[in-house]
Amino acid sequence: MNTRRIKTAIAATVVLALSLSACGGSDNNSGGSSGGDTAKAEFNAAMTKVFNASDKKGGIVKFADESAPDSVDTGDTYYGSQWDMVRLYSRALTMFTVAPGDASNKLVGDLAEDVGKATDGGKTWTYKIRKGVKFEDGTVITSKDVKYGVERSTDKTVFPDGPAYFDSMLNWPAGWAGPYKSKGMNTDSAISTPDDNTIVFHLKTAFAGFDYLAMTPQSVPVPAATDQGAKQKQHVISSGPYMFASYADGKSYTLKRNPNWDPATDPNRKALPDGVDMQMNVDAEDIDNRLISGDVDIALAGTGVTAATQSRVLGDPALKARADNPTLGRLWYTSINPTVKPFDNIECRKAIEYAMDKTSYQTAYGGEFAGGALATTLLPPIIPGYKQFDLYTTPDSKGDLAKAKESLTKCGQPNGFSTSISYRNERPKEKATAEAFQQQLAKIGIKITPKGFPKKDYFSTYAGNPPYVAKNGLGLAVNGWGADWNDGYGFLSQITDSRVIRETGGSSNTSVRIPEVDKLLDEAQGELDTAKREGDWAVIDQKVMEQAVIYPGVYAKSLLLRGKNLTNVFVNPQFGMYDYLSLGKP
Repeated sequence: MNTRRIKTAIAATVVLALSLSACGGSDNNSGGSSGGDTAKAEFNAAMTKVFNASDKKGGIVKFADESAPDSVDTGDTYYGSQWDMVRLYSRALTMFTVAPGDASNKLVGDLAEDVGKATDGGKTWTYKIRKGVKFEDGTVITSKDVKYGVERSTDKTVFPDGPAYFDSMLNWPAGWAGPYKSKGMNTDSAISTPDDNTIVFHLKTAFAGFDYLAMTPQSVPVPAATDQGAKQKQHVISSGPYMFASYADGKSYTLKRNPNWDPATDPNRKALPDGVDMQMNVDAEDIDNRLISGDVDIALAGTGVTAATQSRVLGDPALKARADNPTLGRLWYTSINPTVKPFDNIECRKAIEYAMDKTSYQTAYGGEFAGGALATTLLPPIIPGYKQFDLYTTPDSKGDLAKAKESLTKCGQPNGFSTSISYRNERPKEKATAEAFQQQLAKIGIKITPKGFPKKDYFSTYAGNPPYVAKNGLGLAVNGWGADWNDGYGFLSQITDSRVIRETGGSSNTSVRIPEVDKLLDEAQGELDTAKREGDWAVIDQKVMEQAVIYPGVYAKSLLLRGKNLTNVFVNPQFGMYDYLSLGKP
């Protein structure tokens, strides 16, 4: 970022900060009603309206997950489904409006009274904490609890899975390594708490969209006195309407009402059901069958029914009437890791780009209708800044084996080579993708060995852990990414910035190590002109694709199935799945 430019444009930066953050105005939230409502069961009934709207309280919402979450600890989670779910038992400083359609784009105060106030040209952000909000034990939540929640999330040896925004942007003191290793260190240079209801964030350089960071689970308050570090997930301390009643790691958990949640302090949540029952590590097709029968209400992963179930749903009018087909701000892609030989040679990476049959990638995800459109860029079309281009055009998108062999010759591997491809065990679509790579690349002599790993630890221990990737020859890693928020920075920063790659712990970026891209990201995040800033995202996209370190597969769609026994169902565009905070039982 050009610091000099920011300092000479303080007023303009603040205006941009406020506009990006939807600052000002009422923070009263509709709880899911502003998009209208419908009770008629039909295809896409929950896309832009609330399906089966109701204020009735009671009942238990039954969730099932194909895996276990990366973590239920708010400081250590990065799956979109978990960001959707954690709002049931925790409150961040800000949140997106709980509503279908475009209304969800607006940020409002959650634990904070309103969105942040920017000063010092966008380098300082101040939030006022709502008075009277309590933890589950009745202790009043203060600004110091929020500060501690952010601090602990920066220790990536303990919490490897969460995003790296706060640890990279805040002005931490020299030597800061998190509250466990730097116990007692004064961190007021990064976060100050002048009183119990005021928290101030101090950034190294201006960032107009800081309210988006305040929306992430890392800003959820955590009481320091009871923090158990990595063991905290055994009983996360609630600040929301529900609290943990039971937790069996990798198996199940249940939520019950938090008796110290006061709806008078929370305009964003209706808290309709009496609780939640979550079953983990359930076979994906079994989840589909239980959704159809009514034994399960929601598939937590939010990626849609399996390919085996898609034809059944689309071919049965009654089931299709319970389905929704959102287009997502998400890309299904495969990382090409330059730290694994021979992918340190760009021509070997280009061989993958040319050889792979993109239509087989689409087929693995369920075809164009349910899986998504063929991708040639990182940015999905719905993200501002998207620009259409294709650097590796192949006939009918089915691969160009002649060009691929030319690249193999240029990289000194004319007869091909051997490498491995990773995928998440619990995701049949990813396994099918890995097998598609295996079959297609064999045509040019590249022998691919698929290796499956548990979703829970996929990034922290395996495909996102650089030493493991290099040592075990994971040349390719099946991956997927949805925007943290729907703009270019929210999509690109955590998968294209080499500075988020951690040699200890995991990272969402496994393959992009381009210093020029790092510099462009810094410059773009402080650009005051909207059109130019969006143009910058397209430049970054092309720079990454020029280095052939990512193979884009499909711009994601999904075929979601509503449970039989739910009220207040709608797709929240910010998560690309049903809004879990709003659900009720009839």
